[in-house]
Amino acid sequence: MSETTIFKKLNGIDVSSKIKEKNNLKYLSWSSAWTYVKNFYPEATYSIIPQVIDELGNTRFWHDDGKTGWVEVSVTIDGLTHNEVLAIMDFKNKSIPAENITSVDANKSAKRALCKCLALHGLALFLYEGEELPETVAMLLDLQNEVVTLAKKKCALSDKAKEEALGYCKDAEKEANPDLDDDLISGNIANINDPEILENLKKRLLKVRK
Repeated sequence: MSETTIFKKLNGIDVSSKIKEKNNLKYLSWSSAWTYVKNFYPEATYSIIPQVIDELGNTRFWHDDGKTGWVEVSVTIDGLTHNEVLAIMDFKNKSIPAENITSVDANKSAKRALCKCLALHGLALFLYEGEELPETVAMLLDLQNEVVTLAKKKCALSDKAKEEALGYCKDAEKEANPDLDDDLISGNIANINDPEILENLKKRLLKVRK
């Protein structure tokens, strides 16, 4: 099948029912994107291209040059292959120093690279017009989910820990929404859209003890 045929078919898919929105920015999750492609092309495959890290041939699924890191993803549809390279970045869209990269950071970047690679094949390419806003949204959601999980974990330690953790969450929500009435502040992390406030909240929650 020709590249033009694949592109037209995937580019013509109506993905509106799976588009999510955050801060007035739209994005498509990697799981939804891959589902769309597999429904049309069941034989489609993707791979994360590894880096050989020693003389024994051991590999790692992300790359670094000693300074920063990146991931490489390849998607093949009906014999047509596209590759995408994406830097491993923090919530501010800044490259993470190589020595600080974790497998979690690399995995998140790999999933975003997969979405961009599928966009090269035509799927939801319109999302990437202009600035790379979907990546920023995805990073914010990752951070929110991380903080939510941490808050739940701390609240489960004891009543004292729950009260302390909830207090931190409320303070952070108020900081992120200074015009919101105090009666409406509940510690809702989903209502915090400032990455810096979320990072500070995470640091506070990490110090909560039983």
